[in-house]
Amino acid sequence: MPAYRFEALDAAGKTQTGLLEGDNAKAVRAQLRARALVPLDVQPVAGDAAAGGGPAALRRGRRVFTATTLAIWTRQLAGLVGAGLPLERALTALADEAEEPRQRELLAHLRAEVNAGSTFARALAAAPREFDEVYRAVVAAGEQSGQLGRVLEKLADDLEERQALKAKLVGAALYPAIVSCVAIVIVIFLVTYVVPQVAQVFAGGKRALPFLTVAMLAISDFVRHWGWLLALALAGGVGLLLLMRRNSATRERLDAAFLRLPLLGRLARGYNAARFAGTLAMLAGSGVPILKALQAAAETLSNTAMRADAMEALVQVREGAPLASALAAKKRFPGLLAMFSRLGEQTGELPTMLQRAATQLGAEVQRRAMQLATILEPLLIVVMGAMVMLIVLAVLLPIIQLNTWVK
Repeated sequence: MPAYRFEALDAAGKTQTGLLEGDNAKAVRAQLRARALVPLDVQPVAGDAAAGGGPAALRRGRRVFTATTLAIWTRQLAGLVGAGLPLERALTALADEAEEPRQRELLAHLRAEVNAGSTFARALAAAPREFDEVYRAVVAAGEQSGQLGRVLEKLADDLEERQALKAKLVGAALYPAIVSCVAIVIVIFLVTYVVPQVAQVFAGGKRALPFLTVAMLAISDFVRHWGWLLALALAGGVGLLLLMRRNSATRERLDAAFLRLPLLGRLARGYNAARFAGTLAMLAGSGVPILKALQAAAETLSNTAMRADAMEALVQVREGAPLASALAAKKRFPGLLAMFSRLGEQTGELPTMLQRAATQLGAEVQRRAMQLATILEPLLIVVMGAMVMLIVLAVLLPIIQLNTWVK
């Protein structure tokens, strides 16, 4: 039964909006009148995009689900389906509980597609911005195996673990980033405002100023007169870098160079490898064929150089090579991943071993990120203090020198 989005007036004259199911718009209007509502507008949610409904309306604007809300929604759906509730009723219950109209509209569309006889994975494919290829592949495997509830639980676990790892990395980088921004603002203020005041005080003096003061005045003069050009050059460099990354070959070379950096490169390798292993473990454990699972897992890699390596490994596996050998030949992937893959192939528990590899790689990334943040925090404070001390000394040295002359 198709779903319709309605707008109606209640007895108090207030506007009410929501979703109702009916054979047609006339039947929905009859339902509204039975509820003592005056229908103003009734539009289909699924079907013709020209009518304003369906996924076309959902593709515009911001996404319906954030990473956090998608994990929560998947967990709720897994709980309802796992409890034995039919998928259509589970979607109805979640649509009724949804607070945002766009979320209700999306769920109503999914429910209408399922009611029309479509598989859940095919219904999800109508909203690719909300449900990526990995998500849809896992759902399709769950439907084919008849274990949709269990597979959705795995999917919710993976989404939550991925979000937790990302949040910890962002949290580790947040404090150094804030300290750096504050330090830059303070230094720019001192150089462009405080130091010129000193120059005005001692401008008429006939004695030579200390070297540190002269150097700081030169820096201040450069920043005040050419700072805009420096900022423009910096913005142009960032823009050029972003433009270069649009070219796939150049972006792959830049990503490969980033992986060779001493600290950040190792973090990027570990993060991408953990995400790759976790996705591959979830897909393989859900019954997705290994070739399709490898392709989907490769698409989740944000580093294009590692993505290219994963696709080359896919070609080798397609030609008959073991997964462990294919991954071991790619040096950008940590050796731990190839080792656990080999153990999984030997014991017949590849998904379990891949998940263990993902867990260990994720824990290692978190440990390294926290160590880096722990080192950066006092280092940034010391650097900022040293810069401020130099500026203060540049201001005080002429005053101390002047007192000496007076005496």
